[in-house]
Amino acid sequence: MTSLFKLIVQERDPKKLGPFLLKNGFSHQALNNAKHHHGMILVNHKRRYTSFNLRAGDEVIFISGEEKKNDFFKPSNNPVSIVLENKNYLVVNKPAGVLSIPSRYEDDDAVVNRLLGYFAQKGQKNLKPHVITRLDRDTSGLVLVGKNAISHARFSKIGKEKFVKKYHAIVHGNFAPNELTGLIDQPIGKKGSGVKRAVVADGKDAQTAYRVLDQVTGASLVELRLLTGRTHQIRVHMAYLGHPLYGDPLYGIQDGFSRQALNCFYLNFPDPFSQQKCKTIELNDPKDMQELWQKLINKEF
Repeated sequence: MTSLFKLIVQERDPKKLGPFLLKNGFSHQALNNAKHHHGMILVNHKRRYTSFNLRAGDEVIFISGEEKKNDFFKPSNNPVSIVLENKNYLVVNKPAGVLSIPSRYEDDDAVVNRLLGYFAQKGQKNLKPHVITRLDRDTSGLVLVGKNAISHARFSKIGKEKFVKKYHAIVHGNFAPNELTGLIDQPIGKKGSGVKRAVVADGKDAQTAYRVLDQVTGASLVELRLLTGRTHQIRVHMAYLGHPLYGDPLYGIQDGFSRQALNCFYLNFPDPFSQQKCKTIELNDPKDMQELWQKLINKEF
């Protein structure tokens, strides 16, 4: 399925069509697909080459070519919770226990697989999901997914710092009155040869902002915002503070909760298809985390 994108040339934009499209998030591969795989590029409704000289006010219409089918991605008929959908992208509420993208060993029921099944049910088998903001398997919450390679490329042109992701976590222990808000600025790197990470002197820069929302005896409900995107960042930083997440024995203890108590409840991002207007989406935490917190309040867990 091809997609149509319309842009207006501004005075400050590049003078030639090719650089203009690259600046606006269209990759070299997308330009090649438009040229050779049933797409086209129009300027003021006339077909043009990428060497064409533009003027301010010109209308550029980009009609994408068809993406190659990836046989590795298999459709799944398991349900997918769509929070927001338009012709360019979707936001999905991912449940815990589901991968964002298929892995070499589990290739049949990630968010990508479920979206392929969803597209097929709608008769849109040629759409190809591209995950833009992924979550770990056992983290629930909001995931932004492009519907095609061009959507993914245009989002990729936006600086990562402009994507605001906020999480709720339920952690062990209580915070002191002077520690109810803070910024954890500690580098994170690999620990050993496995998947485990740790705060290490030669790790990559990592910053997590947090504020405590509520506390009960032995447990705290915390809101966190990632300022960088390191592997297991929230889990590592909370453990570093002495407050590992419930359900996270890799960085804490076996406590009986079935998965790490972490949910991405808030997502804000610029929309490259609407003059950079921002979208904001916010959801309640899933049932398992709400029930865990209620049990902790009632001292039943």
